[in-house]
Amino acid sequence: MLRVASVPYLVGRPLDFGLEEERDIRFSTAPPSELVVGLRSGELDVALASSIELFRQPGYTYLDGLCVGGERFVSSVQIFLKKPVEAVQRVDLDPASRTSATLARIVWPAPPSRKPHFYEVEPGVDPRRGPGDAWLRIGDACMREYLVPDVPQVLNPSEEWREMTGLPFAFALWIVRPGLDIAPWIPAFTRAFTRGQSRLDELARNAARAWGVPHEATRRYLLEECAYDLGERLTPSLLAFRKEAAKLDLARLDLDPQPIPVAVPR
Repeated sequence: MLRVASVPYLVGRPLDFGLEEERDIRFSTAPPSELVVGLRSGELDVALASSIELFRQPGYTYLDGLCVGGERFVSSVQIFLKKPVEAVQRVDLDPASRTSATLARIVWPAPPSRKPHFYEVEPGVDPRRGPGDAWLRIGDACMREYLVPDVPQVLNPSEEWREMTGLPFAFALWIVRPGLDIAPWIPAFTRAFTRGQSRLDELARNAARAWGVPHEATRRYLLEECAYDLGERLTPSLLAFRKEAAKLDLARLDLDPQPIPVAVPR
């Protein structure tokens, strides 16, 4: 039985749709921070986990091409500002985040000597209520906070990354624990991807109804902002992320996880 977990957010559904119905797969969901713990402890075999984890522990492999990515602006990862960027001295980080917390540090538009303090709040604490001058939020909660009237000014990490590198950004991907031969289960992941891609509008409509937000906003998010198959662009994006994170001692430059080829309809 393959133990697979994904994120409990809308953005995971285009990649994991129907995995819970596949034979020999035990499927669950958990926040990104918990998925990392599950992979490290061996409680999970595969997880749609934070891309930064590839460069923090040795031995991982990953399914090539498939990811939760963004070409530019992505509504579900935002830094909400209480003050102008140049006046921010503390950013409270969503405790569920791993990759986005790293990305925020990398792309913050200030020289290293003038960057704010990034503080991870305790699990269960709402980063909006902290003493910081800004807060990082991810996932569906971020979407709901952003799609309201009078939303605060935001800094969008993936858009800043695109301006900085010219590359798309991969927030999460199917990471495989060390020592596991994933080959027998790859068809299940390609089927989930195919199912999810065929239901993007349905997923967007259901989310809009559940959240009480415009359908066009959730549709734009799933169909235009997010990317689920970066193909040959995934590896350059990951390596650039590794390089920049390592400069801040947030990743290991010596780790070179290997991609596992996956044939998906393109």
